[in-house]
Amino acid sequence: MRASGGTRGLVWTAAACITVSLLVMFFISVAGPSIAIPTMAHAPDGAPPWWISLGLGPPKSLFLSWGAAAVGAVGVGAGLLAVSRGARVPVRPLLAVSFIVIAIFTFLPAAGTTDTQSYAIDGNMIVLHHSPYVFTPATMVTLGDKLAVGSPPTWAHQLSDYGPIASAEEWLSAELGGTSMALITFWLKLFVALAFGAVVLLLDRLLRGNPAMRLRAHLLWSLNPLLLWEIVASGHIDGLAVAFGIAGLALLRFTPDGAKPTLARCAAVGTLLAAAACTKSPFVLFLAAALWAVRRSPARIACLLGGWLWLTVVSYAIAGWPAVKVLSQRGQQITWDNLYQVIYRPFGLAGPLGADNIPGWVFPLALVLFLGVAALAFFRLPDRVPGLPAVSPALALSLAWIFFWPFQRPWYDVMIIALLALYPSSGLDVVVLVRLGFAAITYMEAGHVSRTAWFQQIQFVDGEWITSTVRFLTAAALIWMCVTGRWGGRPDLPPADAPAPADAPAAASVTPPAVTPPAVTPRP
Repeated sequence: MRASGGTRGLVWTAAACITVSLLVMFFISVAGPSIAIPTMAHAPDGAPPWWISLGLGPPKSLFLSWGAAAVGAVGVGAGLLAVSRGARVPVRPLLAVSFIVIAIFTFLPAAGTTDTQSYAIDGNMIVLHHSPYVFTPATMVTLGDKLAVGSPPTWAHQLSDYGPIASAEEWLSAELGGTSMALITFWLKLFVALAFGAVVLLLDRLLRGNPAMRLRAHLLWSLNPLLLWEIVASGHIDGLAVAFGIAGLALLRFTPDGAKPTLARCAAVGTLLAAAACTKSPFVLFLAAALWAVRRSPARIACLLGGWLWLTVVSYAIAGWPAVKVLSQRGQQITWDNLYQVIYRPFGLAGPLGADNIPGWVFPLALVLFLGVAALAFFRLPDRVPGLPAVSPALALSLAWIFFWPFQRPWYDVMIIALLALYPSSGLDVVVLVRLGFAAITYMEAGHVSRTAWFQQIQFVDGEWITSTVRFLTAAALIWMCVTGRWGGRPDLPPADAPAPADAPAAASVTPPAVTPPAVTPRP
């Protein structure tokens, strides 16, 4: 690849940072139980996951994790900038590296979370003919469930608030894993890894005609160390939900000659989007985006809704009414690094409500901001993906939800990033990557706070002040872009080693018209 020294330097910076970040993450996982890797017994008969217990102390393991996350974010950012300046590298080696990394993480223990252990216990409940929507792990302990004895304290008294398809994945993993927590988590991770890999292939196929967009998608998704850690290494169910969701939106295609999707295809789209929402409820936003995309055709709306309703009704009928009731729990939770702390902590506005002294006005304010910014982004975000008409509205709604609802984890951001990988370069890339980087650092530990006073204080400052401030500033940046229409981005430059034709204007762009961003044209 012939390129300017600056662009070539960005390519090498991206390659080096992403490689170092992934190698450090591998080391942390291989080193076994630590503040970043939850403790559990090895699977029987040498079955995966595999690790060597090196006894990394809290400061060492967590500082390594933080460094890996920061370096990984720098690598992705450098890569995106290099692509926008015309850098092109072969895609097939990148795909090979991505699948190797996915495979390695799959066979290592769950990292950065105790959620996978919670999934395993919920799945085992179903094996024992109990419902995770009715029984908590603590209740199962009283019934003699030995697996529930190892429940993470965070989830010991919590009902599952995931959808029936998530519960089905947990049940199948528990059936395959038997009585071994480690083996059940391996199966959980394997299913999520397969879903993540499927999205890699889907993005590659959708963007194969646009080299710049193709590389950008693999940087944001396939080789993004933050995403690989939060989804594949951790086994979070969000990876399964987004695979269904992005497949549904991708299936809702308009061809360049103006042909609209058939009614059968619309029904299939609705079924895939139902699978996403029945895995994790916020993905119902994708349904709203799809309905908007076909709003001028009552027949397509009916088929889309029909496809969505049949699977949703059947799934929840099997799971039972308690599965519907627990959906309300999501709206009553709050995370410790939420953006609203910037308002209520410094100014002493916290009220008497909640175990953490959370002010009662947070949820009403969050709802108003979510609805307001969702409407603002929905109509102000330029539609730069006309061939996939549901992508831009889905991105607008997802941004509002992820940025403003007070209960958020970094792995929730897959809802945005999978869509952003299909959306041309814009200022959103920087905002989303910065937000994800700081949030990932805050959640690199597996649900534990160190007992060492000075180290504990560092963790609290990071979550309660640094990350919450970054969330606040990036949310403000999103509103600013919506109001001003300054979304940034430009048509990607031609490949650095491709000379322009002699009769072509010097500034000509090779970006296909379908993805060339209009200045600030809002969606009609």
